[in-house]
Amino acid sequence: MPLWTLRGLRRGIVTTRYPARPDPSSALLPTPPAFRPEVLTPGLADRLVAVCPSRALARDGDLLVFDVGACTACGRCQAEAPHAAGDSGEFELAATVREHLVKRIPLGGRSA
Repeated sequence: MPLWTLRGLRRGIVTTRYPARPDPSSALLPTPPAFRPEVLTPGLADRLVAVCPSRALARDGDLLVFDVGACTACGRCQAEAPHAAGDSGEFELAATVREHLVKRIPLGGRSA
């Protein structure tokens, strides 16, 4: 380990002010999509599931199941349906329970 690294650790020097102050570069990070349930139809949901390379999307009846933990934020769903999926802007996705990363989105505005 380089000497300057040890010296910085000993002195408590940090390279960012996070989490006290968000780093400005966080605005440039790719983030998982946010879906608009009111425009999601079963056909559109099937198309979104088909284009997702990480299998973060699945369809369960009248629900689009979105596994945020599996999403790589590739943007293919946003390219396929920009009116139904947009940037969430969320990059802090920690959860203590795995199931909290799975979102169930109703299709066509129907509640589940």
